[in-house]
Amino acid sequence: MSDKPVCIIANARDYVGPALAGVMAASGYDLVLGDPTPETVAAVSEAGADSWVVDNVRDLAEPSAAPRLVDMAMDAYGKIDSAVFFTGTIVTGPILEASDADFNTLVAGNLESVFRTLRAVLPPMVDAGRGQVLAITSASGIRPTPIAPIYSATRAGANMLVKNAAAEVAANGVQVNAVGTNWMDFDEFRRVSGADDPAVRAHIENLVPMKRLGTMEEFAQFCRVFLDGTAGFHTGQVVGFDGGWSAE
Repeated sequence: MSDKPVCIIANARDYVGPALAGVMAASGYDLVLGDPTPETVAAVSEAGADSWVVDNVRDLAEPSAAPRLVDMAMDAYGKIDSAVFFTGTIVTGPILEASDADFNTLVAGNLESVFRTLRAVLPPMVDAGRGQVLAITSASGIRPTPIAPIYSATRAGANMLVKNAAAEVAANGVQVNAVGTNWMDFDEFRRVSGADDPAVRAHIENLVPMKRLGTMEEFAQFCRVFLDGTAGFHTGQVVGFDGGWSAE
């Protein structure tokens, strides 16, 4: 068993995953990393952390993905102190134009994936009487999003699943929270939105109350307090990280 706390980062390749790996390594954690790049593994090692890698677990709706991450943590370290995961399949468009395939894709990518991951990571924490879980969802699950109504609804369902899971395990010393994001500066958002064009980016930033996009580095630091045990009285909450958009 590791003398250091152990954190699972289910996707260490995309979005906030690499930044979170660096933050948690610097915070004194050993890690289980899902699908990291060699550069992320090297950075974690340089920060003084041990890490084990699990490949082909990016689709958390796939039934074996989250259990494989948990099995690696228990085999390598004998415990799980914290776990963070993000999911996300985006399909936009009106409800009346949505297909059955669109609906099923969104349910799997945004809701089933959260269910399967919670079901995998929570039992070892309940048995240990401690742990922190953070689900990164979407701010569209906090407020109506007419351009993506089914996406918004499945994200809202995931947020409620987090709240209910938190209520189930609170007495066991386990915290479960969610952070819903929007308007984040990362390659996929820029590609889909066209924000690599300065004029388009300026228009997008004008839609954000804070008039800018959020960075992966500041988001990783924000996530850390949900994972490192320093906010031990906080559970069952869904917080927006979106420059004020979900508060409008």
